[in-house]
Amino acid sequence: QVQLVESGGGLVQPGGSLRLSCSAIGFTFSMYTMRWYRQAPGKEREFVATINSVGGNTNYADSVKGRFTISRDNAKNTVYLQMNDLKPEDTALYHCNCVARDYWGQGTQVTVSS
Repeated sequence: QVQLVESGGGLVQPGGSLRLSCSAIGFTFSMYTMRWYRQAPGKEREFVATINSVGGNTNYADSVKGRFTISRDNAKNTVYLQMNDLKPEDTALYHCNCVARDYWGQGTQVTVSS
């Protein structure tokens, strides 16, 4: 059974950091480009970051560039999102996505508030 399981979300103060993880189960993770998306209440889902299958190519939304870093460990079937200097506007439900197979996780909530 295919699963993407996100974890690592929580409540953090502005300026703080979180590291999200997404564990892949049931498919050959190392073959696929992976992405992080987020969706805030009342807003459309938006792209956050992407990483190719071997981790050598990454790209980011302008809103997170310089603050967030996407990475992956193919030996652990896991993709990460390191989020630094968090802002209230980063508050959202964060999902990982396997692009080619259109697999989605259930999401992990990130709330940035003082």
